[in-house]
Amino acid sequence: MGWSLCRFPLTKAVPLAISRGTTSAVERLELCLSHDGITGRGETGGLDTGHRSYGLDGIEAELQGALPALKRLDPVDRSVVDPLLSSLSPPARCAVDLVLLDWWGQYLQQPIWRLFGLDGRCAVATSVTLGLASVEGVQQRLHRWWTQLPATRIKLKLGSPDGLDHDKALLRAVASMLQTRREQTGEAHELQVDANGGWTVQQAREMQAELVAADVVLLEQPVAASLDPQEDLQGFAALREHCSMPLVADESCWDLKDLLRLAPHVDGVNLKLLKTGGLTEALLIARVAERLNLDLMVGCYSDSTLLNGAACQLLPLIRWPDLDSHLNLVDDPYLGLPLDQDKLSPPISAGLGISSTAMGSG
Repeated sequence: MGWSLCRFPLTKAVPLAISRGTTSAVERLELCLSHDGITGRGETGGLDTGHRSYGLDGIEAELQGALPALKRLDPVDRSVVDPLLSSLSPPARCAVDLVLLDWWGQYLQQPIWRLFGLDGRCAVATSVTLGLASVEGVQQRLHRWWTQLPATRIKLKLGSPDGLDHDKALLRAVASMLQTRREQTGEAHELQVDANGGWTVQQAREMQAELVAADVVLLEQPVAASLDPQEDLQGFAALREHCSMPLVADESCWDLKDLLRLAPHVDGVNLKLLKTGGLTEALLIARVAERLNLDLMVGCYSDSTLLNGAACQLLPLIRWPDLDSHLNLVDDPYLGLPLDQDKLSPPISAGLGISSTAMGSG
C-alpha cells in the first residue's frame, strides 16, 4: 500500500476579487493511495475566511505527520479512520476523507453518490461568479462567461471596499444585463449576491431595496463571521426579519454544530468540503439540513475538477450549486466532471469519478 503527497499549481484564467482580497493562482495538495491496483485521490488547500485561516504549509505538515498512521490502515475498514480524522484540521481531514472514499468506491466499483444512497441522474445549473471590479470590468466578465456557457445562474460578489455606492452600481449594471439577456433568449436567469461578510447589519438593511429591485434570489453571508458563536449569530438574527430573500450562511458554517446554531436565523448554508473536512461530514450536514427544511448551496474556493467532482456527489441534495472554479482554470490537471450547457451532474464512474490528466486513469 503506497501513500504519496504532492503539490500542484492552479492558475485562474480571470483573477477573482472578493471583499477580502484577490486570487489569481494557488498551490494545492494531492493525496494519493495506491493499493490492490486502485489509486484513490483527494485534493486540499489553504483557505482564509476572515476569522479562520489554514495555510498550505501547515496542512502539508499535518498530512506528512499522519502518513505513518495512514500506511497502517486497512482502506476497506472505514471504522478505524475516525480517530485519525478527528485530530486533523478540516482541510487536512478533507484530503484523507476524499482519498479513502475515492479508493473505496473504486474498490466496490460504484460511484460515491450511489454508495451514499443518492440519485445521480440529476443535472443542476451551477452559478458562475462575478468578482469585484469596476462596473465595466464586471460587465466584461459576464460577457466572457456567456461566450463559455449559457450561465443562467449568476453570483455577484459585493461588499466592495469602495463602499455601498459602488455595490449598488455593480448590482444595477448586472441586473440590467440579465434583463436584456432574458428578453433576448427567453430563458430565465437568476441573480445571487454574496457579500463575503463585507457589510455591517445596517449596510445590509440599506441594500435590501436595491436587492429586491434587482430580483436577487438569495443573499449569502452579508455580515462577517466571528469565532464567538453568539456574536456570529447576532448579524443573521438582526437581519433575518428585514431580508425578503433567502439568507444563506457560508463563512459562519463549518460543521454540524454550526448548522444547528444557525438554523433558526438562516434559510440555508453553503457547504464547502475544505470547511466540512470532506464528504462524510458534508453528507451528515446535508441530511440534517433536509430535516430542518434548510436549503443547501455547495461551493468552492480555487478548486480543481477533483475537489468539485467530489462536491458534485451531493448534487441530488443541493438547491444552489456554486462549483465554477474549475471552469476558470488554465492548468486543471483533472477531468471527468460532466457539464451540459451550464448544468453539472455527478460523475458516473466509480469512486469520485475524476481522472488525472497526467496519469490518464482514475
